[in-house]
Amino acid sequence: MSDSRILIITGMSGAGKTQVMRTLEDLNYFCVDNLPPALIPKFAELCMQTEGKVNRIAFVIDIRGGEFFEEMVGVLDEMKLNGMKYELLFLDASDEVLIRRYKETRRRHPLANEGSLSQGITKEREKVGNVRAKATHILDTTNTTTTDLRDKIIALYGSGDSFSKMNVIIQSFGFKHGIPLDCDMMFDVRFLPNPFYVPELKMLTGNDQEVITYIWNYQITREFTKKLEDMVLFLLPEYQKEGKSQFSIAIGCTGGNHRSVFIANKLRDFLREHDYEAQVSHRDLDKK
Repeated sequence: MSDSRILIITGMSGAGKTQVMRTLEDLNYFCVDNLPPALIPKFAELCMQTEGKVNRIAFVIDIRGGEFFEEMVGVLDEMKLNGMKYELLFLDASDEVLIRRYKETRRRHPLANEGSLSQGITKEREKVGNVRAKATHILDTTNTTTTDLRDKIIALYGSGDSFSKMNVIIQSFGFKHGIPLDCDMMFDVRFLPNPFYVPELKMLTGNDQEVITYIWNYQITREFTKKLEDMVLFLLPEYQKEGKSQFSIAIGCTGGNHRSVFIANKLRDFLREHDYEAQVSHRDLDKK
């Protein structure tokens, strides 16, 4: 297919392959980690038969594959001979930085079973040398932050339609039923006028037009909603720059039936107007 893309990521252990794979997943790549190189051509062919459903594929192949990794050069030559186009990204970093990263994460280097960490890194450089020579792009992450690496990957492998805006999940809840533990940001709207104390509105919810009209008629509601929308619209791109692809916002009132439901729906509609994938759920709706 003309818009298909096969990307192979390899390089030194600790150079950032995991972060690259996460970024590629956000770019709508189908990512496979630690696949034996011999299976790359067949797997790519299967993906290309999905009628466009899977046309961006990324394989992370490295020294963890042991003896399988030694087949890498031969597989790449075979793919080129058969006209299967691919891009090879090689990630590297200085020995000093790789050692520091391993010590910080307390992980064991794949080739350091019988020697020191530095000896394992030296062995790995010897084994990946031939693959490095075939790289389409080489990225040295020695002085690269996680955010910088993400930006570089987006610049290299993103496209106008591949990197969607952040997915926003909005949840209304009632404080008397407990605070949600899975949110990134929480707002307390118990200061807004409460329809619970209006007899004809008490048994309705924030989804009902009578309640919507009641809450929206107050100036404080309109002022707060405008400030909330402006703040969220400002913050979302900033969080996305830091690598977040999903953001959860919780909005709470006393019981989770009226005010929080109304504000959550209002925020969802606003974000959808600005092309965000916004979803809403009402955790405590109709709870007593």
